[in-house]
Amino acid sequence: MVNTEYNFQKIEQKWQERWEKDKIFEVKEDTNKEKYYVLEMYPYPSAELHMGHLRNYSIGDSFARYKRMSGYNVLYPMGYDCVSQ
Repeated sequence: MVNTEYNFQKIEQKWQERWEKDKIFEVKEDTNKEKYYVLEMYPYPSAELHMGHLRNYSIGDSFARYKRMSGYNVLYPMGYDCVSQ
């Protein structure tokens, strides 16, 4: 029998601990690398997230990752400044 219940708290805790342990989001600036800045539109606080957001943010994320893999120090400020109710 397959358990189909998604326990988000357990899964999120597992991955957050792993990210903390491996320092996945630690910034390491290398002054020998050229700087690059990627900025996309922030989500509007008065709207629900939808597939258009996914499209735009996937493009920005992919581009920032590409530039990092190409040897740049990339500043990619992305975040959600509020939660829709």
